Amino acid sequence: MAFKKELKTIVHLAWPLLVAQITQTLMGVSDTIMAGRYSATDMAAVAIGFGFTLPIIVFVQGITLALPAIISRFNGSKQIDKVANYTHQMVWLALAFSLLAVLFGFVFEPLMQYIQMEEDLRRITTDYIHYILYSMPAFALYQVLRNYCEGLSITKPSMLIMGVGLLVNIPVNYVLIYGKFGLPEMGGAGCGVATALVFVAMFIATWLYTLKSKKLAKYDLYAKLYRPHYQDMLECLKLGLPIAMTILFEVTLFAAVAILLAPFGSIVVASHQVALNFSALMFMIPLSIGMATSIRIGHLLGEQNPEQAKIATKCAFFLGISIAAFTATLTIVGSEFIAKLYSIDPPVIELASSLLLFAAMFQFSDAVQVISGTSLRGYKDTTAMFYLSFVSYWVVGMTIGCILGLTDWIVPQMAAAGFWIGFICGLSTAAVTLGLRLKYIQNKIVQLDTVTA
Repeated sequence: MAFKKELKTIVHLAWPLLVAQITQTLMGVSDTIMAGRYSATDMAAVAIGFGFTLPIIVFVQGITLALPAIISRFNGSKQIDKVANYTHQMVWLALAFSLLAVLFGFVFEPLMQYIQMEEDLRRITTDYIHYILYSMPAFALYQVLRNYCEGLSITKPSMLIMGVGLLVNIPVNYVLIYGKFGLPEMGGAGCGVATALVFVAMFIATWLYTLKSKKLAKYDLYAKLYRPHYQDMLECLKLGLPIAMTILFEVTLFAAVAILLAPFGSIVVASHQVALNFSALMFMIPLSIGMATSIRIGHLLGEQNPEQAKIATKCAFFLGISIAAFTATLTIVGSEFIAKLYSIDPPVIELASSLLLFAAMFQFSDAVQVISGTSLRGYKDTTAMFYLSFVSYWVVGMTIGCILGLTDWIVPQMAAAGFWIGFICGLSTAAVTLGLRLKYIQNKIVQLDTVTA
């Protein structure tokens, strides 16, 4: 009965998060497609600019992901008077990092001169990056308010507001790229302006929701302004920094592999990108389950119910592995069809189809590692996750990928396939080590609870 209850709760929390995550991904896809229809140079500029700004975006987002683990526990323990203070401390922290991004925007242009590229491409890329960096305070505030809602088990507003963001992004992209309604024709740089406006719009929408919501009224978020408090901000930073760095490790790993594959030619890189893009889409499912589990664990620990928290993680693993079995089967059976959705080039379709078979294999370990990692957030155990993820992704995964993909030390050089085997090994290592860490933390908390009782 307890298992069924937790399973239902996690699904209820997770599905709006899934829609929000997919919608966020579609914003990047729409930027690339619409810039590509304007010109190849503009599409390349958006792709390069996105590659430069993504680490900054995920870092700021990662810092704010500490908030649900903190306030969900206060909510569970009925210490709702502490929720507003810690949310305000996260606002100060996120704003500090976002302002550093804005300052970086002022000095970024001279650095671009050291990168060899066509002058038009450099100009469009620089403009795109400027617009994104200047909008980071709005993005940071949006992320804090979004995580404030999610930490209190209110996940539907994120889905709705992200959906509105996508609906705004597409027409604004069109207007700014092509210069409609008397506005200047900006090309790919217009995508940067559109994204910046979407960040501002989502912040305002989330702010209005948190201001007017009857569900959130009891938390008194706007009753007073809490000044920066060193110890509370440090607590947020100690929890959020390892989360941000862990996400950064994973993002930069896949970006680095794309660069390392460049000497093998456009067909190999394009095929790798097809498999990676589809895998990223499938990854949103276990990620959303994990995010919901993190919120649920924090709430249950606040209620002094560690046994129920263990049941919640079991439900998450059951759900994640079951869905991974379905999506892996779908990937294997439909590998050629999936590849054809991305490309009409027969060599790309053939190689991408073979890489998608590797993608199917790592969906199980990917589900286990992300649910383990996000569950550890709920237990406020993020430092160990940081070290284990670094070793798994970069020491194990990248090392094996480079040996198999770039050398003939063990087998003949495998190019992209070698790196995908490295991904499987790295994610499997993360699944085992993070899973063991989760089990250790759970047993430790249950034993401590038994002794206290």
